[in-house]
Amino acid sequence: MKLGLLVGYSPATMTVPMDMIKQAESLGFSSCWTAEAWGSDAVSPAAWILAQTEKINVGTAIMQMPGRTPAMTAMTAMTLYALSGGRFILGLGPSGPQVVEGWHGVPYGKPLTRTREYISIIRKILAREEKVTHEGYHYQMPYTGEGATGLGKPLKSILHGDPALKIMTAAISNNGMKCAGEVADGVFPIWMNPSRYDIFQKSLQEGFDKAGGGKSLDDFEIAPFVTCLMSDDIEKCRAPIKANMALYIGGMGARGKNFYNDYAKRLGYEEAAVKIQDLFLDGKKAEAAAAVPDALVDDVALVGPEARIRDRLQLWKEAGNKGHVGSMLIGGGGPALSVLAEELL
Repeated sequence: MKLGLLVGYSPATMTVPMDMIKQAESLGFSSCWTAEAWGSDAVSPAAWILAQTEKINVGTAIMQMPGRTPAMTAMTAMTLYALSGGRFILGLGPSGPQVVEGWHGVPYGKPLTRTREYISIIRKILAREEKVTHEGYHYQMPYTGEGATGLGKPLKSILHGDPALKIMTAAISNNGMKCAGEVADGVFPIWMNPSRYDIFQKSLQEGFDKAGGGKSLDDFEIAPFVTCLMSDDIEKCRAPIKANMALYIGGMGARGKNFYNDYAKRLGYEEAAVKIQDLFLDGKKAEAAAAVPDALVDDVALVGPEARIRDRLQLWKEAGNKGHVGSMLIGGGGPALSVLAEELL
């Protein structure tokens, strides 16, 4: 199993934790990952990190697809991949309607249709087998719709890309997993119980079958986000994770359409998921966080004293040995990074 470091996006003042990234690189972490919401972008820090490291891969988890055309994303990915000697990994996601329509000012559309079209276009650009054309729901190349001049023409990238560039997507829903299995090289679940690959198995296999060519976990990577907070005070470690999970399970979507809430139910916490959402949507955020079960946190994160973290890592090792987890993408830092490296690398 490999280890990755989640860098995330910057708070109000722009920062990139280069000391922690270099520590992870020296420990043998294989990757680190930037992100974006509605502030710092994912690409600029990725370039910054690649320029100041030598071995570690750098990926985006995720770049928001609706914020960029597929061709612009392909140009960016090819450039970073070439400048870094092949160390860039392209991670994509549809984001959510609040951000897409509220921040980027474009229609949210059909996220899985967008994902399929987006990755198809990028792969055509990387392959350079022909000039790129596409006629889809979200994208036309050349564009011939409203306001078009009629002068657009199919083009082939000047820069020669590498089809080996890995493309990953964020997903947790059944349909999202099926799409990832079909068109991507890997997937980021926001959380994962390492013993519950069965939650994803059927959907991923349907995607692999649709892709054809014998695609399987042998050439597909599951890379869940795993928060790791090491301290003798377990409750103190759980608290920020509970607050974050309450935000997603309770507030990231409408009452009848929240993928994170549905996912918590599939993880075995249906009653808690309903309670968390009710509290959060009633404005009781602290109570919603308190309603997140300790067991749910322990299923998907690593918290507590060093000995407890080492013990609970055994489940992740087993999942890695079975091919159910390819990389653990770690949120957190400090001495826990050394412990993880000692156990897994």
